[in-house]
Amino acid sequence: MINSPELNISNALIEKESKYGAHNYHPLPVVLEKGKGVFVWDVEGNQYFDFLSAYSAVNQGHCHPRIINALKLQVERLTLTSRAFYNDKLGDFEEFICNLFGFDKALIMNSGVEAVESAMKLCRKWAYQVKGIQPDQAKIVFATGNFHGRTISVISASDDETARKDFGPFVGGISQVPYNDVDAFHTLLKEDRHIAGFIIEPIQGEAGIVVPDSDYLSRIRALCKAFNVLFIVDEIQTGIARTGSMVASYDINSAEKTDQPDILILGKAISGGVIPVSAVLANDEIMLTIKPGEHGSTYGGNPLACAVAKEALQVVVDENLAYNAFTLGRIFRSGLKDIAKRTNLIREVRGKGLLNAIVINSTENSDMAWNICLKFKENGLLAKPTHGNKIRLAPPLVITEAQINECLLIIEKSLLNFA
Repeated sequence: MINSPELNISNALIEKESKYGAHNYHPLPVVLEKGKGVFVWDVEGNQYFDFLSAYSAVNQGHCHPRIINALKLQVERLTLTSRAFYNDKLGDFEEFICNLFGFDKALIMNSGVEAVESAMKLCRKWAYQVKGIQPDQAKIVFATGNFHGRTISVISASDDETARKDFGPFVGGISQVPYNDVDAFHTLLKEDRHIAGFIIEPIQGEAGIVVPDSDYLSRIRALCKAFNVLFIVDEIQTGIARTGSMVASYDINSAEKTDQPDILILGKAISGGVIPVSAVLANDEIMLTIKPGEHGSTYGGNPLACAVAKEALQVVVDENLAYNAFTLGRIFRSGLKDIAKRTNLIREVRGKGLLNAIVINSTENSDMAWNICLKFKENGLLAKPTHGNKIRLAPPLVITEAQINECLLIIEKSLLNFA
């Protein structure tokens, strides 16, 4: 049970942020100060299950001791050199991540959207230098309903008016096709010979955990190969074991790697939520099209980030978090479907691994899902709506079956208040 807010210092902190900070987010009214494993605590000492996991950045759990220890060891030695010089951690991390995911080269950046921007630049370079598209004619295709970040070029590929309104003019050379529609993409490929790449989320996260047909990615990959178009997969949210395998788009342990993308984009949980790290992975034919001076980042590939990220990925492997996400995800979805039978509030349960959502039986502009999340908070669980009536439910992958069952009780108890 959450403590009474009568002497609540959270309000003062929320008011301070509102006064001095930009109003570009609408957070749930809770002020957090500590996290460990699957739990976070607010400034009044109330404990919550974290069912957002910083948008899947803390898959390894909050403040994982191995990751924090790697941070402590490196932060006292060397944090930043810029890429004007070599450092002793970058090459080791590049080798580790390339071997893990099966690529020749890695480009290490900071935020997820930086990695998407980098992939777009790589795609255009490859289009002109390898595919032979005429200068300034290359096009990149995105799926409708996508979310890849909020820079100008990335929102140019979005159809979300909240992300786009009053931010134009937008970047050209971008097309869209409906998500989970192979035929529409095939038609576009036949009509436009200037297409260089297709950037896709294997599961659309911000859209409300939209899972495509089981053969969608493999059929898109085959079309890309047939038309000499780069298959670029954004696994910033779905990757690093979140959906029950290391990545959602292909089996990293398969010798054939039939569905391996031409470019893989990773971020968020690469560092276990400790420091911003992202990565673009590709083979030499693509990655080596960019030459010195053509792309970079002062902080990209810094030794602190590399030391932390290598340990964070090793934790995922050593603790078999992909298997945990796979098995507990099944249990969790089964429990949610059982709850849905006892209330008319849940229209749909969807997801894969421990990336799940419930669609509330209301309109997208209703405040029902927001109010449900407030009730979740009151009962000790933190989640947040997306696109109005979808509630994303994505705990850290270190959660146990007993904790999953406890959280299902919290979810049902909360929903019954609205029945």
